[in-house]
Amino acid sequence: MDVTFRSGTVADAQVCGRVGYEAFKAIAGQHHFPPDFPSAEIAIGLYAMILGRSDVFSIVGERDGHIVCSNFLWEGDAIAGVGPITVLPAAQNASLGRQLMQAVLDRAEGRHQAGVRLVQAAYHTRSLSLYTKLGFQAREPLSTLQGPPLNMDLHGYRVRQASPDDLDACNAICRTVHGHDRRGEVTHAIADGIATVVEHGGRITGYATGLGFFGHAVGRTNEELKALIGAAPAFTGPGFLLPTRNTELLQWCLHHGLRIVQPMTLMSLGLYQKPAGSFLPSILY
Repeated sequence: MDVTFRSGTVADAQVCGRVGYEAFKAIAGQHHFPPDFPSAEIAIGLYAMILGRSDVFSIVGERDGHIVCSNFLWEGDAIAGVGPITVLPAAQNASLGRQLMQAVLDRAEGRHQAGVRLVQAAYHTRSLSLYTKLGFQAREPLSTLQGPPLNMDLHGYRVRQASPDDLDACNAICRTVHGHDRRGEVTHAIADGIATVVEHGGRITGYATGLGFFGHAVGRTNEELKALIGAAPAFTGPGFLLPTRNTELLQWCLHHGLRIVQPMTLMSLGLYQKPAGSFLPSILY
């Protein structure tokens, strides 16, 4: 297939969004799962946001002047996140996914990123095979959880909106749990007014950049995550991601009326430390 690749621009959001919507809808439908985007308009809005960010590298592929695929590398922190990667259904089976992935991996290597991570839909065996061939390792099985907000407080744990003064404390918690911080993501979430912190014993012991697909959370124990989940006004997008092997927290969520929507897999290339605490990854990692 004669496809040329170039950097993406905000002007590509309309087409990239529609390609992304069709691609995710098709693969989810084949496996009888709900699509990640409920409408093309929501997908277009997301792609417009991504293409407008200076800390996200973008690549799009064109055939006969029409965009048929795209991929992104979130490179604002030591660990880079990949996605969303999409190929128009009619243009699949032509190694475009591999070319898109190799482009962002080359970009990460050129920038000396400490590691690259992604989250893939566990039912999509072809993407799991591709990422494994490219050197990624499966690290955590994940469950996507969705449901009505719990509107509950956890005794002894106070959840509040995060401020710029909380940034260092959030970074310290993330470094303790993961061995690296996500300063760039946390800074954006604080500026957008969606980050929250949880206080216990007079100090910050956990935080979240949002409870949903693009938000991550870190806590010293499961209690911090329970408090953050309980206080969330909504679970945005398809839901939030929870490590399935964290049985105690998963059972707590299920007993409080949340449901598992779909399985996913956290994968890594490069630096990875076994988490020394509790966490919820984002769709990036």
